[in-house]
Order: sequence, then structure tokens, then C-alpha cells
Amino acid sequence: MKEKVLILGITGQDGSYLAEHLLNQNKEVHGLYRRTSTGNFKNIEHLLNDITLHQGDLGDPISLYRVIKEVQPTKIFNEADQDHVGWSYKTPGYSCDITGKAVADILEILKETLPNCKYFQPLSSHMFGKTDVSPQNEGTHFNPQSPYAAAKVFAKCLCHYYRDAHGLFVSTATLYNHTSVKKDEDYVLNKIVGGAIRISKGQQKDLTLGPIDVEVDYGHALEYVETFDKILELDSPEDFIISTGETISLREVCDIAFSHFDLNFEDHVKYSKEFERPGKMGLLRGDISKAKKMIGFDPKLKGKALVEKMIQDVLAQS
Repeated sequence: MKEKVLILGITGQDGSYLAEHLLNQNKEVHGLYRRTSTGNFKNIEHLLNDITLHQGDLGDPISLYRVIKEVQPTKIFNEADQDHVGWSYKTPGYSCDITGKAVADILEILKETLPNCKYFQPLSSHMFGKTDVSPQNEGTHFNPQSPYAAAKVFAKCLCHYYRDAHGLFVSTATLYNHTSVKKDEDYVLNKIVGGAIRISKGQQKDLTLGPIDVEVDYGHALEYVETFDKILELDSPEDFIISTGETISLREVCDIAFSHFDLNFEDHVKYSKEFERPGKMGLLRGDISKAKKMIGFDPKLKGKALVEKMIQDVLAQS
């Protein structure tokens, strides 16, 4: 009999890549999608005949209970949250409910109804926030600078509580920035690549960004997602840092993207204060020593290679 898994947020970037990966591992894949995602199945259209979808919402614990009870999964991957830092400044209550409180609802349901189910919770490097420590590891203290990051800290604390107090198999991975063509241009690397392509075609003149001397530990979502099931396959629940361990500045991203089309980014990239965030961050760079040792994590797509792949993937879609 196939192992039965449930992906919350299956229509998003990470959820859809994870569905592909788990199907390739011969798993029976179920996914939760919410009302506002109806019609937004572009990331999973090619999978619809191979997965089972269930209606629900992280904001509605009754729907979570119903789906978990119906599916009876051996593993749950929570890939659903309000994952945009900028949006969380404008919707702090919603962001905290979906990113933090919903984790308590899920874990309480598991405690009461399905205590042997393994649970995976993705977290964010933004939890470290205004830090003086770089690189960060699994023991680095948190100093969140946004409602989103604070909600992720809450989620991590809940995971540890249900693991330690109630014996649930709850594992976490603190994910650093990761992207792909499945993300839109609300995310800055995608915005830079898309802008460079349109400018090269004469479809756009300028690209407006916030500060570009910011350094980011950037990876590709597909490589990160492939670690999730490996983490749950371990004999005991664990916490990991998943990143590239290297940083690239947005200035370098601009240079690589525009140079690909023989353009000088300084002729086209403009600064706007509207893209500055109120919370100041430290240098977020991950220490992946533990992930390398325990699950063999060794990301290849980073720096220039990542930007070039993004360019090629966007061009292939256009």
C-alpha cells in the first residue's frame, strides 16, 4: 500500500514542487486548497489526475480537522501560510493567524486524533532578523523584524512544545530565500529577472527597486523541497537550516541579469523609498553543516548559476 501524505498549500511554489517529488517517490498525495485558490491551479495542472484535492482553509480549524480525519495521512507537510514579508506589515493579524495560530490548530488536531502522523513545518530565516551572528545555525537566537517573522517564531515554539510535551513527531526546516519561475514578481529576484527581460525587448524602460546593496542567501525552491521528506524519514524529529550558505547582493543580481542581454543595469534600475522595509536586518546567511551531514544536502543552484537558470526558465515560458 502506498504511503499517504497530505500537503497543505499544494497550489503554491513549494507545495507543488513537493507534490511532484512525492509522486516520483510513489506516494499517495493529497492536497488542501482554499477558496481563493480556486482557478489558480497553474502550478499543479499537470498533476490533477494523480493527486486528490480537498477544500479547506488554515483559518478554519474545523476544515483542517475534517480533511485530516478523512485522509488519515502518515505525514503532513504544511506549505501554506502568508509568506510575503511586505504583505505582513499591512495584514499583521491575518499573517499571525495563518502563519502562527494555524500551526497550533494543526498540532492540536494531531495530538487528539492522529498522534503517530509525522509533521513538517517550514520556517524562515527572517526569524533571525536583526542579528549580529552570521552565519546562523539551528541554535542562533531570534530577533524578528516583521509580523511574518514573529509568526514564524511562534510556529517554531509551538512545534517544540508539541514535540517535547506531547511526543509528536514534529520536524522543522528554517528556509532561506528560495525562488523559481513559480513565484511572481512580488519577489525581488523574480522582479529583477522579469524586468531585465522586458527591458531587453523594449517592453519596459526602467525597473524600480528598493536598496540593492542588500546581500541575500538565495537558492532554488526545487533543491530545498527535496529535503522535506528526507527530514521526516529520519528516526527522530529534528530542526535544520536549509540554505546555500552563500550570499549574493541584489546589485550583483541586477548586473548578471542585465549583462545577459548586453545591458548596463545602472541605465535602467531606479531607487524608490517605498520598497524599504521598516525593520532593519542583519546579514542572513545559513550554516548548513547539520543538513549536509544528516541528509546529504548540497545545493548547486546559487549565485550566478541561480540567476542564469531563472533567466532561461522565464524565457522558456514566454
